[in-house]
Amino acid sequence: MILLQNSVLKLEYNPATDILQVRYPDLQSMHLSEIKHNLNIMVDTIRNYDVRKLLLDASHTNIEINDEENRAMSMELAAQLSKTRLIKLARIQPASKDREVKAQENIEVLQRSGLISYELRSFTNHREALAWLEE
Repeated sequence: MILLQNSVLKLEYNPATDILQVRYPDLQSMHLSEIKHNLNIMVDTIRNYDVRKLLLDASHTNIEINDEENRAMSMELAAQLSKTRLIKLARIQPASKDREVKAQENIEVLQRSGLISYELRSFTNHREALAWLEE
């Protein structure tokens, strides 16, 4: 069932598997406040529906913000998700190797900082990510 669909996010929830699927939004500096607002809505939805499993699809996400802004957004989102009852987060990697290297650097910073209280794995395709979440 679609819980939210707008120009920034689409939140699709399957209550049978308790998986929320989200296409991670494009990160553009001129729309950053709107993106942050929508990510807050996503976190509130996870909290309100008591979602335990999240699939974030970053495979087509365009990043037009600098590395510091991107890292700060990642840290803020991870901290907010850690305040929910989320247990698994599957992330579908971007096709660009350069973007994935930066994403992995951000993930390492998050893990070292202790902000992640859930299992986090990255996948190259949707099918594998869903299979892991359904385990």
